[in-house]
Amino acid sequence: MRHIALLRAAMAMPAAVLALAVPPGLADEPFPQKPVTLIVSYPPGGSVDMTARILQGPLAKELGQSVVVENKGGAGGSIATAFVAKAKPDGYTLLMTLSSHTINPWLYDKLPFDTRKDFAAVSLVASTPQVLVAHPSFPAASLAELMASKGTAALPYGSAGVGSPAHVAGELFRMRTGLPFTHVPYRGGGPATVAVLGNEIPLLWVSLPSITQQVKLGKLKALAVSTTERSPALPEIPAVSESLPGFRVDAWNAIFAPAGTPPQVLRRLEQAVMAVTRQPEVKKVLLEQGAVAVGSTAAELDRIVASEIEQWQGVTRAAGMKAE
Repeated sequence: MRHIALLRAAMAMPAAVLALAVPPGLADEPFPQKPVTLIVSYPPGGSVDMTARILQGPLAKELGQSVVVENKGGAGGSIATAFVAKAKPDGYTLLMTLSSHTINPWLYDKLPFDTRKDFAAVSLVASTPQVLVAHPSFPAASLAELMASKGTAALPYGSAGVGSPAHVAGELFRMRTGLPFTHVPYRGGGPATVAVLGNEIPLLWVSLPSITQQVKLGKLKALAVSTTERSPALPEIPAVSESLPGFRVDAWNAIFAPAGTPPQVLRRLEQAVMAVTRQPEVKKVLLEQGAVAVGSTAAELDRIVASEIEQWQGVTRAAGMKAE
């Protein structure tokens, strides 16, 4: 009878109380138990999409579950970002996005999410510099020559569009040098590259993967890269920071999860991305695309996001940038 009484008492106990009796190792299921979806914030073919596709297979193997890549382009990456912000915070829906993530809060009057509060950092996957290139006929043969020029005539430079990392790089460079640059926005890096190749504009800030081959073939001359160090993809090209200390514009690709995702799930994802980006083959393929594998910790990515949001507020306001 005593056993029956104890059984009845246990059945009447709240589920939360019973859960406390479960050994810690059995309370949570190992993650993941089903496919993980990587929502890419730009259309197929771009640098973010290419990075996601490079990561897809190795990450699936590392996690032991398939990884599905789904593109939701539009509004400078904001459509995908809003989608993931509202997703269930269980680690099965993730955002792969560009560094425009830290620029967009200042370009749009109102976003349907909070860049800081609605996301949990997972890892900065890869670093992709912007590069300042010129048509071969452009007089300056180097960044030093360009910076030494003291002309007052407007100097047009192109970018992939208003508020793009390339535009931010161009405006930050203008502010730091005082040179009379005038921004000419294009609808994407492709059309902008065609414009400088045809000498429609003399200068262009653009993502390195877009013009690596044209530089190697001598169709364009590269003057500088925007990251703090030279790129292994074009090591002969100096970094702007060598002439302007502290200059840095990184078109990074990173992974975020919805805020509220359990810490143990975030840690599992962070470890998986870090492991994959250390693989020699993944590093090699990314570098062929002009990107450098990083695989940061979540804390490192979080610090970068906080720092850049503050930095780009001043640059976008000074340049009068607003989404078109």
